[in-house]
Amino acid sequence: MTTPIDISEQAGVRYLHFGSEWIQGAMRLRQPNALELAYTREMMAGLLLRDGLHDDGDIWPRKILIIGLGAASILKYLYYHCPQARLDVVEIEPAVVTAAQQYFCLPNEDERLSIHIGDGVRYLLERQTRYDYVLVDGYDQDARAGALDTLPFHQAVRARLSEQGLVAYNLFGRAKGYAASIERIMKAFDDRTIAFPSCDGGNIVAFAAAGSVIERSIAELRTRATQLKTQTGLELLRTISRLEGAGSLPGGILVL
Repeated sequence: MTTPIDISEQAGVRYLHFGSEWIQGAMRLRQPNALELAYTREMMAGLLLRDGLHDDGDIWPRKILIIGLGAASILKYLYYHCPQARLDVVEIEPAVVTAAQQYFCLPNEDERLSIHIGDGVRYLLERQTRYDYVLVDGYDQDARAGALDTLPFHQAVRARLSEQGLVAYNLFGRAKGYAASIERIMKAFDDRTIAFPSCDGGNIVAFAAAGSVIERSIAELRTRATQLKTQTGLELLRTISRLEGAGSLPGGILVL
């Protein structure tokens, strides 16, 4: 069944809806490549957690997978600010891709960007590609994640992560099954999971890691967030303060 697509605008911001009141994406018309929604900004916090430059000269992330296109905000940020990265995007609804092209400045496919129409679970199971950064943001018109919120899916994500792999999930914190969603992610990743405090709109961003252990002090996180803001305009300092205030960084260190 084709997803109903609605576009609305208010106060200089264009919104994407799937035939319901839920906002599935947003773009400020004067800043089409900026991250308008709080949860999309927080899904970029992975850039604070892994080293951008490794001892072998490789730059992180090199391979990125985005499951769920929406208004293409996450795609555009990574496409324009991580020029070293190759991006694969999986979107199950062709109409969403068309809307992103017509209304949300979706970049054209090129040697760095491929957009696949299909099921995100099947995509992972049918390929052997390993990714440094996976971002999962797939919901239907009723704010349901379906197969993207199952233990087999999370296990498939982990199997496709590189040694420096990291995954970011957008979770709908007001949903009744939120706690169970976190438990499934934790099980798939052997508890290497952190859920950020709920941000505007009730979304909760969770990160899970594979491979090398991540340890970042609050001071390191703030330094890296300041650098990222200078380089790209992205504000994550308030996110770090919220993590600290929520007691999510015992001993002043984020371990993942």
